Amino acid sequence: MADNSPLVLLAAGGTGGHLFPAEALAGALARRGIAVDLATDARAARYAGHFPARRLHVLPADTMRGRSPVALAKTGLALGTGILKGYRLMRRLKPAAVVGFGGYPTVPPLLAGVFSGRPTLIHEANGVMGRANAMLASRVTAIATGYPNLFAHAPALAAKAHHTGNPVRPAVIAAAGTRYAAPMVGGPLRLLVFGGSQGARVMSEIVPAGLRLLTPELIARLDVVQQARPEDIETVRAAYTRHGVKAELAPFFDDLPARMAGAHLVIGRSGASTVAELSVIGRPSILVPLPGALDQDQLANATALADAGGALLVLQSDFTPERFAADITRLAANPAALSAMADAAHSVGRADAAERLADLVVRIADIRV
Repeated sequence: MADNSPLVLLAAGGTGGHLFPAEALAGALARRGIAVDLATDARAARYAGHFPARRLHVLPADTMRGRSPVALAKTGLALGTGILKGYRLMRRLKPAAVVGFGGYPTVPPLLAGVFSGRPTLIHEANGVMGRANAMLASRVTAIATGYPNLFAHAPALAAKAHHTGNPVRPAVIAAAGTRYAAPMVGGPLRLLVFGGSQGARVMSEIVPAGLRLLTPELIARLDVVQQARPEDIETVRAAYTRHGVKAELAPFFDDLPARMAGAHLVIGRSGASTVAELSVIGRPSILVPLPGALDQDQLANATALADAGGALLVLQSDFTPERFAADITRLAANPAALSAMADAAHSVGRADAAERLADLVVRIADIRV
């Protein structure tokens, strides 16, 4: 890419829900001849080694960890230092735009962009706005959303909001080329179980216990792929072996989109990236939102997909072995219902979200490509 290419500075926290859509946008911008740098904090930088950016810039940031004077002072000092360093970075890089994807590491570079007069954009992937984006929303040039009507009760924010959908990784676009094929009656039933980037202990506790309650005939049909925490894997493996369930277990699958495409049914949490990938690939799911989250973002995401007919939403308080076994038994006996769920999920997916977001970036930055 030429040295005089326009530059867009992306800012993202360290979770897959933040980095995956940023990665997808980076690819879309690169295809247009636009250079990309990434700004994040030291913790998130550990997960960004393969991010397709020209350079990585580390700025101090901190999460709100409490309301005590000491905690507030520590957070304020980190953010203030990050904003000052970010302002110096803006003067040096002169980016055409600064784009944030949520998480507190995005606050210093976005506010530095605002204070230096650069066009700024935040992308909100969830069905409710996260705290970091809420801090920035009134100050930025534009807001991109993963879900429509996010600001139905906030006219000032709605005026600068654009529904782009949630960008997904190239591997997800490739997996979307595999059409859903419902399980044959009496044939294999492929289940994919995962709980986000760190795994979910509840999946390791409930899923094996639920599957052992199935009839022997249904157990014989199962082919399970499950993500589990390293400390849980041997316990989960022993449970499956004891009950004759065919299972492949790992702490992490680097080909998760392909695994998703090969599944008849996905069981997992409902982070924004997970729901976006399920929708673009078009797979039925049982979603168990992470409980206790201050913003209840996973509940909003799961509700949107369930309302569209693409998923079953099960609150963690209701996610018992007995309930899970009943859901699997019912769906296994009704392949047409699984196909309908797959179609419904696919109908709300936006495979072109990265390109739509890139269009918005180019427009607010007035980049000539």
